[in-house]
Amino acid sequence: MANIEHLQTVHVPASKVYETLTTAEGLSEIWTNELIINNQIGFINEFRFGSNDITKMRIEELITNKKVVWQCIDSDPEWIGTIISFDIQEKNGKSFITLRHTNWKEVTPFYRSCNYNWAIFLYSLKSYCEDGDGIPYHKRKF
Repeated sequence: MANIEHLQTVHVPASKVYETLTTAEGLSEIWTNELIINNQIGFINEFRFGSNDITKMRIEELITNKKVVWQCIDSDPEWIGTIISFDIQEKNGKSFITLRHTNWKEVTPFYRSCNYNWAIFLYSLKSYCEDGDGIPYHKRKF
């Protein structure tokens, strides 16, 4: 199985990063503004990327200011059953976010595209948390 892993440093406390990753306000500013989310384990968050592209993520784990884990239950077939996690560690007022997207069946062109786009996601998270201006899907050029 293949995995994607990225590390991003954000110059804000972990509480700001966690809030961004677990609220409609935060996720709409960094990923997509077409979403239905709830901050509860077991809830199925829905993210839309255009009219026919929906991704559904079940919240598997939430540890306040430390960890967010989703399992993909509906999306592109290569994503279904994969796990996306965000581990947050704070040190000296900075947050270190490790994003992992695990359980890919194989490395494909779509895997490579997603690897790139997760890096953009983390840059968007950093930009939003530090400067108040993320780069969600509707603002990106593809």
